[in-house]
Amino acid sequence: MLEPKIVPIRKKPRYGFHAHTENLNGRLAMLGFFALLLVETKLGHGLMNW
Repeated sequence: MLEPKIVPIRKKPRYGFHAHTENLNGRLAMLGFFALLLVETKLGHGLMNW
């Protein structure tokens, strides 16, 4: 079996799912969830009631 002499360098795509974007999305979702909990406790009722 012949081994290649040079290893190709792959460029990362500029779109799609990446670890850093998923971490950021998760952190922002947690902040939004806790902000919603704070607003609901301050108002005394939920925001999603009809």
